[in-house]
Amino acid sequence: MAAPLLFRVASLLRLRFYHHQQSRGLCFGLLNRRLFCASTEPSQTPEDSSSAGQNPDTTVLRVNEPPRFPRWSELDYQKWKEKEAEILQDIKPVISLVKDIIHSTRYLDGERLTAEDEKIVVEKLLAHHPHCEDKIGCGLDSIMVDRHPQFRQSRCLFVVRTDGGWIDFSYHKCLRWYVRDRYPSFAEIFIRKHLKMGS
Repeated sequence: MAAPLLFRVASLLRLRFYHHQQSRGLCFGLLNRRLFCASTEPSQTPEDSSSAGQNPDTTVLRVNEPPRFPRWSELDYQKWKEKEAEILQDIKPVISLVKDIIHSTRYLDGERLTAEDEKIVVEKLLAHHPHCEDKIGCGLDSIMVDRHPQFRQSRCLFVVRTDGGWIDFSYHKCLRWYVRDRYPSFAEIFIRKHLKMGS
């Protein structure tokens, strides 16, 4: 007999607690509903809309609003992928050649490139360096591969001048400027993806 009475008292207390919390706006179910519905229900009345535009921090993004960042259209994305493939096809042979020159045993440290390799490096890379004239200086005698004077573990390309002086140049920098010159509309996105610094 005591158990049903205790059960009724407990139920009554829960009900009173629920109504008390609901009247204060703290009912978990109500609060939960408000959080859930914040993205689908208008967060302000039409009278408040003029003032809400002044404070972007209080604006609630609704489910049916478009995102606020640009997206590729299918046509633009397809165009980019085609151009990306075209640029890669254009520069891959030069990248392969330079990597072979620098990282293989074809050339010893301090060795000058063959006439055929030098022609490709000068025309496809050095000519597009943003400081090409400064690199060549008094005149170009040849292109050499050697250890970098500061970073002895890495090899790079050098311009050997007609006065006997020599200076290194970055083939990455040459490629970036080549792409900017040849493919200006797609250059920056291509460079960020394929030719970023340190890659």
